[in-house]
Amino acid sequence: MAGHSQFKNIMHRKGKQDSIRSKMFSKLAREITVAAKTGLPDPTMNAALRLAVQNAKAQSMPKDNIDRAIKKASGADAENYDYVRYEGYGPGGTAVIVEALTDNRNRTASNVRSIFTKAGGALGETGSVSFSFDRVGEITYKASVGDADKVMEAAIEAGADDVETTEEGHTIICGFEAMNEVSKALEGVLGEAESVKSIWKPQNTVPVDEDKAESLMKLIGNLEDDDDVQSVYSNFEVSEEILAKLSA
Repeated sequence: MAGHSQFKNIMHRKGKQDSIRSKMFSKLAREITVAAKTGLPDPTMNAALRLAVQNAKAQSMPKDNIDRAIKKASGADAENYDYVRYEGYGPGGTAVIVEALTDNRNRTASNVRSIFTKAGGALGETGSVSFSFDRVGEITYKASVGDADKVMEAAIEAGADDVETTEEGHTIICGFEAMNEVSKALEGVLGEAESVKSIWKPQNTVPVDEDKAESLMKLIGNLEDDDDVQSVYSNFEVSEEILAKLSA
């Protein structure tokens, strides 16, 4: 387990659920609004919107919030959000990719640069670290859909590349271009996924000690706290022992 998977584990164990939930709903709403603006404001006719709504439902986002985010896309005063990717270096020589949706590129760039600098990291040029990651599709299911063998069989049939099963559930990795096709095939066997999204998967991981891991946690946590930042990925890896300490 590496990078953002480990970080999510730490954050989940640490709590702060209410503030995390509120922030998450805000980010999901922005994704829905952006997706609704790319095509028809109808999830059945707009694949990007269907995925955004599906992911929001998986996080128990209220239907009213989802409907409001869709309607916002057709409003005369709807903000225009740009997708921006930032790349940089964190403590211990780790690589970090930050994805943002912003209505003010200058503000977001300034905030992200400041967060990197305060953590002892550095913002790099676009492409400076993404070459060491693969852009892939990630499809997740709850553990209740079936055992590891059932999910593995369904994933192979659907054309996925890899499956990781833990107590929390199943994570299926597939090619970025094949994400919609694979998720539809899986839906026919396992039902609707908990989430379907593209991620940056590190080709190799960088082991970090406890001090570096703690600094990275702060860096990633501060980045994710920024309203414009949607996702953060890193190639760090920490031992289960350190993970348990940081989660205490």
